[in-house]
Amino acid sequence: MMPADPVRAIVGEDASRETYEQVFNQLGLDRPVWEQFLRYLGDVFSGDFGTSIRTGQPVINDILHVMPATIELATLAILIGAGLGVPLGVIAAVNKDRWPDHVVRVFSLFGHSMPIFWTGMIALIIFYAKLGWVGGSGRMSQFYIGMVPDRTGFLLIDSLLAGQMDVFWSAINHLILPAALLGYSSSAYITRMTRSFMLDQLGQEYMTTARVKGLSKRQTIWHHAFGNIKVQLVTIVALAYGGLLEGAVLIETVFGWPGFGQYLTNNLIIGDMNAVMTCVLIVGVIFIALNLLSDLLYRVFDPRTK
Repeated sequence: MMPADPVRAIVGEDASRETYEQVFNQLGLDRPVWEQFLRYLGDVFSGDFGTSIRTGQPVINDILHVMPATIELATLAILIGAGLGVPLGVIAAVNKDRWPDHVVRVFSLFGHSMPIFWTGMIALIIFYAKLGWVGGSGRMSQFYIGMVPDRTGFLLIDSLLAGQMDVFWSAINHLILPAALLGYSSSAYITRMTRSFMLDQLGQEYMTTARVKGLSKRQTIWHHAFGNIKVQLVTIVALAYGGLLEGAVLIETVFGWPGFGQYLTNNLIIGDMNAVMTCVLIVGVIFIALNLLSDLLYRVFDPRTK
């Protein structure tokens, strides 16, 4: 039913009609669509996501191989994004319509509107090609490839377990720039939402009551107002993290980062539908899991939900 022909992707454009029909039947495409779908669901629930046309390996093995690289990138990015966005959002709300607010809003506007592939290329030219402060493409320098056993898939962890500090710092050197760019992009969204949530709380009557009772400005802002937006921020940060896990396609392409986004893009180009369908399914599971985690964390930050 898709525009891409999965049979042609396997046999090629020059294959004979007999070869085409043989593979067509082997894939079960001669059966009714409802039967194909039910068989697909049965395979999924049994852990069989099919074989990748591009690599010839089970799709789930390919994804388990590339996913740690994206998790490393997205995790550092969300730490930067939340660590930057939340304080800036609070500062902007507290100083509404004054110069700190304007500066923060311009800062977040640039982060939200600049194309990530453009900022990635400019950052590579400045910080890698010109200044030499960071590493270039890939997860580490070519010199270190193959020096660290692949135990967990997470290069930072594996290099520490192997005691290869040179590899660890090389990995950090290559990770910091793409993570900082993704973190800046996500911080723009987190800043805007934090500012909006804080403005709503700062306008409530209980804030005036707290100040009249003698509480300091710092206490009213961080203990009362910020305490009441934690639940909302948990959802925002969780969804931002999910977006980074599945939306780092452009930055992974610019930096040659061998992660989930690049894997999805490469397979989409050649019409490897087994890989594409599995990637889309995993993205959906990630968002559902993060929303569930947010609901569970509500019980921590808001005792009333207990």
